[in-house]
Amino acid sequence: MNDHALNSPAWIFFTYINFFIGIGITLMGIWLMEVTLTMKGFLAMGLLLSVSAAFNLAKTLRDEHEAKRFHNRIDEARTERLLRDVEGT
Repeated sequence: MNDHALNSPAWIFFTYINFFIGIGITLMGIWLMEVTLTMKGFLAMGLLLSVSAAFNLAKTLRDEHEAKRFHNRIDEARTERLLRDVEGT
C-alpha cells in the first residue's frame, strides 16, 4: 500500500487548467506586445525554456525523493532482518 495520499481528480484538473491558462495568457501577452517579431520570438523561446526547466526540476526532485524513499525502505528491511536474526539466536 502506498504511504502517501493520491491527488484528487479535481486537484489534477485544476493544475492542468492552471498550467494551460498561465501559458496561454503569457503567450497572448507576448503576441499583443508592441515589439518586433524577433523580440516576440525571443520572449516566446524564453517562456518555453523556463517551462521546460521547471518540468525538469520537478522531475529531478521527484526522482531524488523516490530514490531516497527506496533506499530508506531497503535499510529498514535490512534492520528488521538483522533484528530477527539476533532475536532468533
